[in-house]
Amino acid sequence: MITDTLQTAADTRNAGATPVPARFDTLALDPKLLRAVADSGYTAMTPIQAKAIPIVLEGRDVMGAAQTGTGKTAAFTLPLLQKMLRHENASMSPARHPVRALVLAPTRELADQVANNVKTYAKHTQLRSMVVFGGIDMKPQTLVLKGGVEVLIATPGRLLDHIEAKNAVLNQVEYVVLDEADRMLDIGFLPDLQRILSYLPKARQTLLFSATFSPEIRKLANSYLQDPVLVEVARANATAANVEQRFYSVTDDDKRAVVRQLLKSRDLAQALIFVNSKLGAARLARSFERDGLKTQALHGDKSQDERLKALAAFKAGEVDLLVATDVAARGLDIADLPAVFNFDVPFNAEDYVHRIGRTGRAGASGLAVTLVTRDDTRLVSDIEQLIKKKIELEPFEIDDERPRRPRPRADDERAVRDVREERAPAPQRSYERRPSATPADPFFDKPYESSASAAPSWEPASKAAAPAASTVRGLSPNIKPKRKVAALLGGAKV
Repeated sequence: MITDTLQTAADTRNAGATPVPARFDTLALDPKLLRAVADSGYTAMTPIQAKAIPIVLEGRDVMGAAQTGTGKTAAFTLPLLQKMLRHENASMSPARHPVRALVLAPTRELADQVANNVKTYAKHTQLRSMVVFGGIDMKPQTLVLKGGVEVLIATPGRLLDHIEAKNAVLNQVEYVVLDEADRMLDIGFLPDLQRILSYLPKARQTLLFSATFSPEIRKLANSYLQDPVLVEVARANATAANVEQRFYSVTDDDKRAVVRQLLKSRDLAQALIFVNSKLGAARLARSFERDGLKTQALHGDKSQDERLKALAAFKAGEVDLLVATDVAARGLDIADLPAVFNFDVPFNAEDYVHRIGRTGRAGASGLAVTLVTRDDTRLVSDIEQLIKKKIELEPFEIDDERPRRPRPRADDERAVRDVREERAPAPQRSYERRPSATPADPFFDKPYESSASAAPSWEPASKAAAPAASTVRGLSPNIKPKRKVAALLGGAKV
C-alpha cells in the first residue's frame, strides 16, 4: 500500500539526497546500452528518466506519473534491459530465451512504438523482443513466440489469445510494466489485466506508468504492486509549458477553412487533426484530399496494416495531415510535430491533455489549436477545471479567397448600362395567326321542320295510311291509337 511515509521517502530520494544524474553516461548502465542511447542521439535525461531509472535498477516497484511526451518509455526500458543482461546468451534453443519481461499497452500503435524503442536500445545485445497485438494473423506471431523472446510487448486481448493457445508461457516473468494504465482502465481492460496477472509469478518487479493517476489507478497499484515508490515530475493533468494553446470560436462550416488558413499563415508543414468519431475522420480526410493536401485517416475501423502504414507515412513526412480519433492520442511519439488541431473538442477533458501532448515533445515547441462552437461550451468548461487555467475564446477572421470584382462608380455604371443597351438584341416580333372565316351553308343554318305527310321511320310501309283517323281528331300522326281490347280482359265493351 502506498503510505505517506513511502511518499515522503520517495520525495526525499527524488529531491536530491544524492545528486540526480543529468546524463545517461553517469548511470550504472552497460556500455552496450549506452552506445545504443548515443546512437539514438540522446545524452541528457528527462526528469522522469533521471528519477525513475535509479529506483528501477534497485529492484523497487514504481508508480511513475509524468505528463505525456517526457520519455516514460526509456524510463522503464533501459533499466529492465540492464537487469536482464545477466540472462543474455547466443543459444538458438527456445528454452534459453523464455519471456522475462512483459510490457502491456492499451493500443496497437503504442505497443508497436514501445517495441521499436526496445529493439533500438537492445540492438547491441543478444536479448530478443517482439510485439503481439490484434488485427493481424496470429500465425507469424506464434512462430516468433515459439522461437523464444525475453521481452514481450502486447495488448491485453491478443496476449490472452496466445496464452489460451499455449503459445506464450509466462511462468518465468520477472518484470511487468503497465504502460498508460489509466487508458487501459478507460477502455475496459481491467478484467483482462487481472486474468493476465494471475498467470504471472508472485515474486516479480512491477512498474506502472501513466500520464494521470486516478483513484482507480491507485487502487490497481495497491492490489498488484509491492511497496511501490511514487515518482511524480509534473502536476497531474498538467499541460506542457512549451505548447502554445489557442482556442478559436468558429462555426462548423468554417472549421476546415480555419485549418487551411492556419497551416498557411503559420507555415506548418504537418499537423495532426483529432476528431471524435471514426466516420468523421474518414469524411474529413477525404475533404482535405479534395483541397489538395496529402491526408491519411487513422481510426479503429481501419485494419492494423493500414493504421501502421498511415502512421509510418506521416512520420516519414510523406503525409501533410493525419486525421485521427483518440486512438492516436496516447503515447505516440512523432518527432518534430509542429501542430495539433482539435477539430472536435474531446468529450473527455483528460483526452485534451493527451491530444496536445503529441506536439512539443522532448522540449520542442508546439502549437495546439482547438476549434470551439456554441455547442462546446460545457466541454470547454470541463477542460478549464482539469488544467486549472482560464480559457480565452478568440474570434477568427477567415480570409475570403474568392476574388471579388470592385464596385463600379456612378459614371462607370452609366457607361456599362449604355453599352449593354447597345449590345441588347432587337425585340422579337410576335406573329399571331388570325382565325380563318368559316364557310356558311344556308341549308345547315335552317331549323328543323317536320313533314306532316311523312310516315315515322319505325312504322312499316303497309300501315303508313292508318293514322289518318287520328289526324282527323287533331292528334299527332306520330301517336298510335289505342287498340281495342275485349271486355273479358278489362277493356271497353264493343
